[in-house]
Amino acid sequence: MDQFEKHIRDNKAVFDDHKADRAKMWANIAAQLNENPPKVVPIWKSPMVRIAASIVILLGITGIIGLTFFGSPNTPTHYVSKELQDIDMHYKGLVTYQVQLVQNNNQLTAADKEEFLSFMVELDAEYEQLKLEMQNNLDNEQVLAAIVSNYRKRIELIENLLQQLNESKIKEDNYGYTL
Repeated sequence: MDQFEKHIRDNKAVFDDHKADRAKMWANIAAQLNENPPKVVPIWKSPMVRIAASIVILLGITGIIGLTFFGSPNTPTHYVSKELQDIDMHYKGLVTYQVQLVQNNNQLTAADKEEFLSFMVELDAEYEQLKLEMQNNLDNEQVLAAIVSNYRKRIELIENLLQQLNESKIKEDNYGYTL
């Protein structure tokens, strides 16, 4: 132990006599503090901030309502029904593939292809009308069934045409070989 620690231990009683007067210390600190605190106005109580916040809220609500009711009907956000999205994706791929088969078929004349594709354009226009109706009457089962029926008509037309072409090809091939 060094001398300083020894001195503190030996004179411990002397140090206990002097206790700090807390009231006196606080009075000293309070005297040094600034008596007049600065005037603080919360920002939300300012009239200009209130007006600006009201305008921002009104613009936000107006924008949301405008997008909801007057948004472009061709945007993908208007496909609210998940079921319609699934049906559309499935059948659109089938129809596109089969239309390509018809267009690439060498047995059809250009006039036949044009006539067939005009039927498909009419069915596309009907589909677009049904899609608009579906947006107006969300989750309407009848409209959804009509959309599925429209796709099935398209696929059936294409399959019938391709089947007729394949049957005529088989008949022509059978006449060529006789034993």
